[in-house]
Amino acid sequence: MLYEAVRLALQAILRNAFRSFLTVLGIVIGVAAVIAMVTVGQGSTEQVQADVSTLGTNLLMIRPGQPSQGPGSGAGGTAASLTLKDVEAVEEQIPSVAVATPSNSRSMTTIFGNVNTTTTVTGTDNRFLIARDWALASGRSFYESELRTGSSACILGNTVREKLFGNGDPLGASIRLKQISCRVIGTLAVKGASSFGTDQDDIVLIPIRAFMRRISGNQDISMIYASIREGVSTDKGKADIESLMRERRRIGPFEDDDFNVFDMKQISSMLTGITSVLTGLLSAVAAVSLLVGGIGIMNIMLVSVTERTREIGIRLAVGATERQVLLQFLVEATVLSLIGGLIGIVLGLSLGLLGARMLSVPFSPSASLVLAAFVFSALVGIVFGYFPARRAARMDPIEALRHQ
Repeated sequence: MLYEAVRLALQAILRNAFRSFLTVLGIVIGVAAVIAMVTVGQGSTEQVQADVSTLGTNLLMIRPGQPSQGPGSGAGGTAASLTLKDVEAVEEQIPSVAVATPSNSRSMTTIFGNVNTTTTVTGTDNRFLIARDWALASGRSFYESELRTGSSACILGNTVREKLFGNGDPLGASIRLKQISCRVIGTLAVKGASSFGTDQDDIVLIPIRAFMRRISGNQDISMIYASIREGVSTDKGKADIESLMRERRRIGPFEDDDFNVFDMKQISSMLTGITSVLTGLLSAVAAVSLLVGGIGIMNIMLVSVTERTREIGIRLAVGATERQVLLQFLVEATVLSLIGGLIGIVLGLSLGLLGARMLSVPFSPSASLVLAAFVFSALVGIVFGYFPARRAARMDPIEALRHQ
């Protein structure tokens, strides 16, 4: 009986194919929009997590100043700067810290021959590569003698290398950082853009003491990167660092911290949460068209019942039960809605793929979402098709046969 009902439903739908298509257009748009939005949203979330992971594994960042709202915020107030002794204390006195490394950065013009570019020059040491999980593409890291004496050696990020040398080999060449001559000893592997929109490869590394002596002119450290050991919670590492820094900076029990510690996992969670909220809001707006589509199905099914009054009367007169007539029209509404749902799923996945490529994020379709869209389409057909089907089933056969 169900097979016969489906066959009759398909015949009725194909009899008015264009009207049927317009009827399910709301379902198509709703399902397609929700699937496309969620797919792109999931891809964006994965991209954010991948971008944050490129900054380093289990990474904490320590800055002087009052805790602020984001990793790009500068130090607040007149808090004392960090020092190289703070770096050594964090690494040596906190068991949960694998390595700690200093980092001072400044935007400078980098020159080679008649080519120049503005880039970020960072003073640090070899532990920076470990903390940031950054490999060398060629050359070597700094010798201990270069770090100790502050020699003018430098390691180039991929973006700087391409701008200054193109496809040439920069190893052994001398570049200028404004008036400072610097010999290239290595190049960094490609990192790509971060979640904050900055090009991580647009960087030049030099020994921290060279930066202090020839660029900043002081012994201050603007930031410390601390990489937490595998298997240790970053929350524990953060708490240990805060306790040590409060002790070293002589902060009383009731005084606020004059430094801040950022956990990259917390930043990742914040960005992921923002992406999820935006995806949810857009999906909720798109889902409204499913309601509109359901109302459209109910409206057309009521029209169909009116048009087919004599047909219904004949079926009832020759012995069809109310249940059979109810099932026939309910199946027709459900099949109509499912057709719209299937078209919407295909269109939604296609739009999701297109959106992922345009935004350069992973294409992450969800099988559970596709299944939910299919089931929801069926429910829309059942819910909004029930009233017209019930109306058809309760017709008086005699009155129906009189209908012109």
